[in-house]
Amino acid sequence: MTPYKVIVVDDSAFMRKIVSDLIEKDPAFRVVDTAVNGKEAVDKILSQQPDIVTMDVEMPVMNGLEALTVIMQAHPLPVIMLSGINEAGMRETIKALEAGAFDFIRKPSVAHAQQIDDVRDALLEQMKAAMAAKERRALWKAEEEKRKNKPAAAAPVSTPVLPKLGRKRPLPDLAKETGARNGAAAQESAPDKEIVLHKPDKPKATKLSKPGAGKKHQDSPNSRTTRELTHQVLESAPSAEEAKTTKPAGTDAAKPSRTAEGRAATAYTQLVAVGCSTGGPRALKTLLEGIPADFPAPVVIVQHMPPNFTKSLAQRLNTFSPLTVVEGEQGMALEPGFAYIAPGGYHTKIVPDPSRGLMISLTEESPVGGHRPSVDVMFESLLELPSLKRHVVLMTGMGSDGAKMMKRLYDAGVTSTFAESEETCIVYGMPRSAVELGCVSHVLPLHNIAAGLVQAVGNGKQTY
Repeated sequence: MTPYKVIVVDDSAFMRKIVSDLIEKDPAFRVVDTAVNGKEAVDKILSQQPDIVTMDVEMPVMNGLEALTVIMQAHPLPVIMLSGINEAGMRETIKALEAGAFDFIRKPSVAHAQQIDDVRDALLEQMKAAMAAKERRALWKAEEEKRKNKPAAAAPVSTPVLPKLGRKRPLPDLAKETGARNGAAAQESAPDKEIVLHKPDKPKATKLSKPGAGKKHQDSPNSRTTRELTHQVLESAPSAEEAKTTKPAGTDAAKPSRTAEGRAATAYTQLVAVGCSTGGPRALKTLLEGIPADFPAPVVIVQHMPPNFTKSLAQRLNTFSPLTVVEGEQGMALEPGFAYIAPGGYHTKIVPDPSRGLMISLTEESPVGGHRPSVDVMFESLLELPSLKRHVVLMTGMGSDGAKMMKRLYDAGVTSTFAESEETCIVYGMPRSAVELGCVSHVLPLHNIAAGLVQAVGNGKQTY
């Protein structure tokens, strides 16, 4: 097998050497070149067409986030970010994941040999997952294209992609039901159209526009100079200062603040629990942008991520979501209108609180399936809350974390279960595992999950 071609980007010659050596320990990869900053990286990526790139976050001339923005416009490919643990590096890393990076790892400390080994294992695992996901997506797209090009007479009737669950009645098509309530027929020929349940009173959260959106170019990316391409892409993106301060218009004034102790319990009878991993920050942004501020259930989220990064993730998502998004803390009472991100390094459980309804309990028990926080651990805690209407969601991610406990919740009669469909997953691992276990009542593309949840929670009853 021909090795995958890799370009390593870092402003430190020493770190370029370390990362290159780690990668080439696996014969599946070959480092074909290195770059000292983002500008040089863009030049070399356009000329050498590698399969995958590792990219330092903080660099002179053009940093990793700026380079990534250009790359995703000019020559999209898997990019794994290497992040420092300082606050600025963590913030930029979260933005890079939003902008299209496949995943990230923390830079190894050269003083700790064990840490270098751990980084090597994590990096190679991510690189293999990125290549597998890329090839699977190419195959899936080819099959979809072949299906679309079949003669009309031979084309099968378009139906929602749902697992065989053995239910007595067919599952509702959330997209069709929602379209009917809005007075518009569901368009099966346009699956990418976002479901809109109702127009919110407040303006939608400000979204970072895609580089070059609204501009048409006759030239291919490689026919333009890096200077022209970089200028065009970065000009259309917000500045670093704007990105720090941009918030959804009119949302902050309406968002309640809170402390770990919480306020008096607000009555609610439902809870949404979400699990995700690789590709999760982008997926969470889309999900949380679509959930209104008056959503009558708390949302608890486990995203596989190291300590400290989850706080940056919560702060970043809070700038986009109508909900108030916070990192969970020990003893924090759950309230509607809030989304809670499980802190890295701790398992998060949802437990009863005599005076405040439900609260977060953090533990440092051993990792489960290599993860802490673990989706399975959080989902398992919901088994002890049978009087609560529970809605559980699995989105993009490697592996199968969450699927086993989603199955147990499903068998116990949980209100509804959702999985992100393959067409929108960065990595179709966790959702696929749940679908294969036959415990998913709704398989939906990412942009339809929020609407599905709003419908399910709004109904306040079983949806199957």
